[in-house]
Amino acid sequence: MPLAPDSPFFLSRRTFLSVAASSTTGVLAACALPGFTDPRIEGSTRLRSRPGTPTSAGPLGLRRLGLGGDIDGSVYVPASYSAATPAPLVLLLHGAGGFAAHFITPFIAEADLSGHVLLAVDSRKRTWDFAGGTFGPDILFIDSALTDTFARYRIDPKRLAIGGFSDGATMSLAVGLSNGDLFSHVVAWTPGALIDTRHRGEPRVLISHGLMDPLFPVGSKARAFVNELRKQGYTVDYREFAGGHVLPADIIHDSMGWMAAG
Repeated sequence: MPLAPDSPFFLSRRTFLSVAASSTTGVLAACALPGFTDPRIEGSTRLRSRPGTPTSAGPLGLRRLGLGGDIDGSVYVPASYSAATPAPLVLLLHGAGGFAAHFITPFIAEADLSGHVLLAVDSRKRTWDFAGGTFGPDILFIDSALTDTFARYRIDPKRLAIGGFSDGATMSLAVGLSNGDLFSHVVAWTPGALIDTRHRGEPRVLISHGLMDPLFPVGSKARAFVNELRKQGYTVDYREFAGGHVLPADIIHDSMGWMAAG
C-alpha cells in the first residue's frame, strides 16, 4: 500500500527507502542514494565543540533536542547517569529518508546496559548534505547539538563515538575521521562511500556490512574501505553478517559494547 506524503516513511523520488525499525525481525532497514560514488566533496567537516564541565543539569530519559524546530533530534540519558562520573556518548546519524526519533529507538535498551548518552540528529534535508556535493548546514547543526549536550552532561572524552547507518555511515566516516581529535570511536554500519577528507587523530573504527546487500555490494564498498583505512594506519574492526541492507540487533549490541570499552 503506498504511503501518504505526511507519513514518517514517505519518500521523495530522490530517495529510495527510509530507515525503519522492526521489532519482529530485530533489524533496522534503510538505504541511500543509489549511484553516489564521487569521493570529492567541498566544504569543511570540522567541529569546534568539545566536552567539558557542564554548566547546567540536563534531565534523564528520552527528550527532543529542542534546537531545530521540526527538523531537530533526540537525546537519551540512561537512569544510571551521574554528573559525578563522565559518561560515554554516541552521536547517531540515520540513513536516507530517516529520522533521529526513529533511529535512536533500538539503541535505548543498549544504552541502559552500556551507560551511553545517546544523541541522534536529523539531517537538514532527506539525507546528509554530502549528497549535494558539499558539507555545510548538517555540520553546523551537529556542532550545535554537541555543544548543547556537553553543556548539560558530563561526557568522557575518551569514549566519545559517532555512528551512522547507510548514508549516515558515509557521513560518520567523513565527520569522524576528520574529527578524530574529538571522536575516540567511529562506527559505520553499511557505508556507501569513503569521502576524501583531511583526517585527524587516531580513532578506532568499526565497519559492518551485509553479505547480501543489493545497494552497496560488500566487495566494492566495505571491504575496499577497510583495506584503504588499514593502509592509512587505522585500527579497523570489520564485521560481515548474513543479510542485506540492514542493521541487525546483534550488530547494534556488539557495537555498543565495543564503543563502551574505551
